[in-house]
Amino acid sequence: MMLQKCEGIVIRSTAYGETNKIVTIYTREWGKVGVMARGAKKPNSRLSAITQLFSYGFFLIQKGSGLGNMQQGELISSMRTIREDILLTAYASYVLELTDKCTDEKKPNPYLFELLSQTLTFMNEEYDLDILIHIFEMKMLNSLGLYPILNKCAVCEHTDGHFSFSIRENGFLCHRCIEVDPYHFDISSATVKLLRIFYYLDLSRLGDISVKDDTKKELKRVIDAYYEEYSGLHLKSKRFLNQMENFRDKI
Repeated sequence: MMLQKCEGIVIRSTAYGETNKIVTIYTREWGKVGVMARGAKKPNSRLSAITQLFSYGFFLIQKGSGLGNMQQGELISSMRTIREDILLTAYASYVLELTDKCTDEKKPNPYLFELLSQTLTFMNEEYDLDILIHIFEMKMLNSLGLYPILNKCAVCEHTDGHFSFSIRENGFLCHRCIEVDPYHFDISSATVKLLRIFYYLDLSRLGDISVKDDTKKELKRVIDAYYEEYSGLHLKSKRFLNQMENFRDKI
């Protein structure tokens, strides 16, 4: 078995026996990998901090044909702000679970690693959580084999006009083709623009972005419906997040 170093983020951590953990790490070099962290549940273990959910760091792993063994870790960031805020934890947990469910073991994707790292870093720096979530959801679609048509009308391919969103037609419908799908979503031009930006824009170029509440609701409605129709995912973290948002809206 070889000792190898990787850069990664802990996306799942499960107790194994009285003192061990099985940790899933999304790495820059190898994609998603599962490793055994022996003794990590002990309070004084040198692996205790590095195996916490959201931990970002370097990991020294003994790799074999099955589950690897974590030998040591060097923390880059514990994402402390996320960990200490229940709302931030809820949003970030959804990002981790979505990453876990959308990726296969040991399939490297450095772009996806950067996306995950940047999203958690922005959350830790208290950027707009709703916007970060929607960007992440749009950018994860390709990993699910989903490619919505957002640069033209899905039917006539015109790039001009007033657009709606059609789940059935997998993308935008212009005003000329709107009757093709009677169940289309009427959305504002701001929502059209943001869906495009979220899908195509590199997250590292995200500056300060201010979005009206009505536009956020439209974005959520469209993205949730699209995921419901095509993704096949039913995530506990998403249900919890929705419950928190409903509670927040009632306050």
